[in-house]
Amino acid sequence: MIHVSRKLEVSGKLFSTIPSNGAIPKCVNAVSSSGNPDCVLPVLSRKENLMPQLLPSWNDNYTKQTIVNFVTQVTDKSSSSYVPPHERIAVFDNDGTLWCEKPMYIQFDYLLRKMAIQAQSEPSLRSQQPWKAVWEKDFDWLGGAVTKHYQGDDSDLQVLLGGILTLSEGQSVEQVEEEAKQFIENEPHPTLGFSYANCIYQPMLELLKYLEDNGFINYIVSGGGRDFMRGFAQDLYGIPRERVIGSTVAYRYREGENGGSIVQRAELDVIDDGPGKPVQIWNMIGRRPILAAGNSNGDLQMLTFAGGSSLAALRLLVVHDDADREFEYIAGAEKVISTAQANDWTTISIKNDWREVFPA
Repeated sequence: MIHVSRKLEVSGKLFSTIPSNGAIPKCVNAVSSSGNPDCVLPVLSRKENLMPQLLPSWNDNYTKQTIVNFVTQVTDKSSSSYVPPHERIAVFDNDGTLWCEKPMYIQFDYLLRKMAIQAQSEPSLRSQQPWKAVWEKDFDWLGGAVTKHYQGDDSDLQVLLGGILTLSEGQSVEQVEEEAKQFIENEPHPTLGFSYANCIYQPMLELLKYLEDNGFINYIVSGGGRDFMRGFAQDLYGIPRERVIGSTVAYRYREGENGGSIVQRAELDVIDDGPGKPVQIWNMIGRRPILAAGNSNGDLQMLTFAGGSSLAALRLLVVHDDADREFEYIAGAEKVISTAQANDWTTISIKNDWREVFPA
């Protein structure tokens, strides 16, 4: 089917959203890693009739239909695109994909508060970065370190990580997980007015459940700390701790009562970001995903890795374009947006594709 797509413009970047007449196309393409269509996925009438009931926080448009079509085809044994359940791997970035990442990463808020306590007890730290930025609440420097990283400049990020690593020495993994759980349940988002635990995206929760109901195995693959995310992944997303892949520090075993404990060391082990994401997916899962979802340049390689040459794949890119209900920005996502446009990946416009953003 040929249709004229409406284009969404964000700071000069254009990418397809839904047809200008609002109609749902009768077919969508599953694309290979090269971005070229390799099969046509027809819409089944049964699924068409169920559209309003499936993914209720999503608008009934092209994006939602693309997702439903893909799941229908890979789960239909009579389809040439059928994928057996053990190969239905879905991977999701966390920050900016499953929950809000502005005005700063939620884990950063947790860590920066601990660094502020360090600066309070050791005044000499207040003149050194990154404690200086923390003490002076210089969020431009702190946020800029991450943005510059996704634009290819790691100079400030390395300084920031150096400070963060000082928090790790001697912490038991159970302590980190419990603190993370308590933090997100009790601390409020600085601008949205509700707890961090409610900063999760309702449409993505529905997508996770929809995929699970259709035999997919969902994983979190995030640049965030694995131990931090393990503290809440099951409760927030229904994803068990063993399916959380993230950045890690080094560990050591400490003898003690009740079997001893695993404690963190002030050494970086794995940064699960950019090209590190496909490597960690392979290390931990041993399969390519057939569905991958992200939102930043750090997710580009993970999205590209999905499917490979033999499997149909759905690549979902969340675009933050709703200043009224969430935030509007593309900094740190310029390259992945351009790639998504060039390869006809599926973009998720928060403004146009989601009826609701956060849980009621």
